[in-house]
Amino acid sequence: MRADQAGGASSPPAAGGAWYRPMVARPPGERHRSATALELFFDLCFVVAVAQAGSGLHHLVTADHVGDGVLGYATVFFAIWWAWMNFTWFASAYDTDDIAYRLTTLVQIAGALILAAGVPDAMDGANFAVVTAGYVVMRLAMVTQWLRAAAGDPPHRRSSMRFAAGIAAVQVGWVLRLLLPEKLAMAGFAVLVAAELAVPIWAERAAPTTWHPRHIAERYSLFTLIVLGESVLAATLAIQTALDADAAFVDLATTAAGGLLTVFGMWWLYFAKEAHELLTSLRAGIVWGYGHYLVFASAAAVGAGLAVNVDAVTHHAEIGPGPAAAAFTVPVALFLLAVWALQVRPHHLGRWHGAVVPAAAVLVLASTLGPEPILVTGLLVAAMIATSLATLRRSAGL
Repeated sequence: MRADQAGGASSPPAAGGAWYRPMVARPPGERHRSATALELFFDLCFVVAVAQAGSGLHHLVTADHVGDGVLGYATVFFAIWWAWMNFTWFASAYDTDDIAYRLTTLVQIAGALILAAGVPDAMDGANFAVVTAGYVVMRLAMVTQWLRAAAGDPPHRRSSMRFAAGIAAVQVGWVLRLLLPEKLAMAGFAVLVAAELAVPIWAERAAPTTWHPRHIAERYSLFTLIVLGESVLAATLAIQTALDADAAFVDLATTAAGGLLTVFGMWWLYFAKEAHELLTSLRAGIVWGYGHYLVFASAAAVGAGLAVNVDAVTHHAEIGPGPAAAAFTVPVALFLLAVWALQVRPHHLGRWHGAVVPAAAVLVLASTLGPEPILVTGLLVAAMIATSLATLRRSAGL
């Protein structure tokens, strides 16, 4: 069944009522479908891992270990994002909200917290055992959910069994990867990432699951809000630490103002259009969903980049002004381009409007080597939003 087809008239499960309900596919056209309290709690617990990854990126870049910081951040964030994403799409299709479902989800949350505890060691390249353990806990809990779906939803049994088998097999690979010599560890990581990404594509070919477009769009937008909020928090804590060390606020004013304008503009761009209108097929959902790795990872990295620049302004960083500026401008540009590709360009708003965001991303990157790059970036992002609004107003004849 296509994701945009209207579903049956079955009503959503009552909140937390029964011990166990048959796990049947929920209709993709279900009315009044929104994020549940359990899903919101799930997101808030996952943001602990996001915060740990951002903090690790901040400290490694500040210490002039840029390559290690970026690589460690990218690998750890994949684990966070992929586990979150798999739960989100499964819940859209099969959330029963019975006690068995809630307990399994709480096990996944526990896995996320184990992963978060292992992030510092993993980003230093010292030990991936704890991160792997937390990740495997989350993923094996997901296997039990798919087995429930296979038992309760015969029309989608083949796809559910493929999900369960594929996820379980890849988890064996993640555990065996810990035994690889250091020189082969990254190659093993790349192979396993490809396998993880392939499992949903392979499984959905058997019998596409009935996810809810509006629910999926809401879940992604809520996580985007949380990640943007984490960026604001990271920058605020960095400024507070600098002020506690007797730094003058006037030295931080342009960094704070530029960072605030940038985050405001990022929020505005992401929520400019309704995303659910784009989720019209399985192919569109996979491209949009997978593409959000760049959206989430770059948004969280913006906070780390702001913190790096606070350290640079207060002379607590071991890197020069150019690399410090790039720690902020590069993730901002990546966020702009990712959101443009996923949520702006597909709406076909016209040639000039479609060119505004990529042009702003290029100018943001160019500002890296200029004076006051953080403030300039904020002004460029604000100008991008203003130009987009003016273009839309003109095209509407207002």
